[in-house]
Amino acid sequence: MATPAPAEDRTAIRQLVENWAIWRDAGDWDRFATVWHPVDGWMTATWFQGPARDFIAVSREGFDRGVSILHFLGGHSADVAGDRAIAQTKMTINQRAEVDGVLVDVVCTGRFYDFCARHEGAWTIVRRQPIYEKDRLDVVDPGASLALDPELLGRFPAGYRHLAYLQTKAGFTVKAGLPGLTGPAVQQLYDEGAKWLAGSATAGDPHAGE
Repeated sequence: MATPAPAEDRTAIRQLVENWAIWRDAGDWDRFATVWHPVDGWMTATWFQGPARDFIAVSREGFDRGVSILHFLGGHSADVAGDRAIAQTKMTINQRAEVDGVLVDVVCTGRFYDFCARHEGAWTIVRRQPIYEKDRLDVVDPGASLALDPELLGRFPAGYRHLAYLQTKAGFTVKAGLPGLTGPAVQQLYDEGAKWLAGSATAGDPHAGE
C-alpha cells in the first residue's frame, strides 16, 4: 500500500492534471508538452492511441481545423509511492460536431486515470487512460431531430457509445473495448496501476486490447 504523500506532492499532481486540461483546450501547445514525461509519455483516447508527442501534433491539427473537444475536471485523488503516483480525476469530455447534418453536443462523463512519475524534480504524466462511465448526445437546436443508426451505436461500450458515434461520423477511427465503470478492461487498468506503484518497469501495456 502506498504511504501517504506529502502535501506538496498531492498539490503538484493536481496542478499537473489541471494544466493538462487548461493548456490543451486553450491550444497552448508549448506548455501542454511540459505535462508529459519527455520520453515515455503515452496517450490513449477513443480516437487516438500513441506517444504524447504525436497526440500533441494531431490535437494541434484538429484545433486549427476547428475540432471542438473540451474538458472539465471535478474531484481528484492521488496515490503516491516515492517518485510514482496514480492520479484519478473526475472529468467530462465535451465534443460538438455535426452528425448527418445536425449540430449536436456529446458529453461523456468519466475519470482520467494517470500514471505519473517525477522527472528531474517535476511530476509528469507517463500514461493517460480515460475511464468512460456514461455519455449522452443532445441536438443543439431543440427544434431539430436526429435518428441514430442502432447498429453503429451498438458497436461501442455504453460508457462512450454516443461519443464514438459522433467521432465515427466525423471520420475518426474509434477504438472499442476501452475501460468503463465496471468490467475486465477497467479491472486490468487498476491492476496495472497497482503494479506501477509497486515498481513495475512499465506503466502497463499501452497496446492492451488491440
